[in-house]
Amino acid sequence: MFNDFGFRIVEQLQKIDEDIRRSELKYHHKRVMVSKEFTFDAAHHLHCYEGKCKNLHGHTYKVIFGVSGYVDEIGIVIDFGDLKNIWKNEIEIYLDHRYLNETLPLMNTTAENMVVWIYEKMDEALQAQFEGARVEFVKLYETPTSYAEARREWMIDE
Repeated sequence: MFNDFGFRIVEQLQKIDEDIRRSELKYHHKRVMVSKEFTFDAAHHLHCYEGKCKNLHGHTYKVIFGVSGYVDEIGIVIDFGDLKNIWKNEIEIYLDHRYLNETLPLMNTTAENMVVWIYEKMDEALQAQFEGARVEFVKLYETPTSYAEARREWMIDE
């Protein structure tokens, strides 16, 4: 039945094993990438840099993760909530409302260095918890128009 606005009102939800079989939940056997983004606020300064960023200052950063894998028996690569838990418990605690020069490993806290550290932390957590899932990319926006990116194919030491 459609209402006056052209929207269909669902009157009966599909039922598992009645309207759809469990074997039909997994539609394919392809690798799929899912993405999730997060924001955090932090302060830092750069060493050996002659510009405004040598002074203590802050950013609202945005991080975007691309994670790939094969879908499970119900058609999910990884639950978005699981990505959020990894972010909250294993990465964000070092970043949000922190002085990055103190909480990150010894490095110049450039977006280029930080994005690799974030990539490594997410990759380590995925490998430990989710078989077959892998980080494809991480983008770290320092401003709305400026970001650094780490991709899986670039992460091989040269």
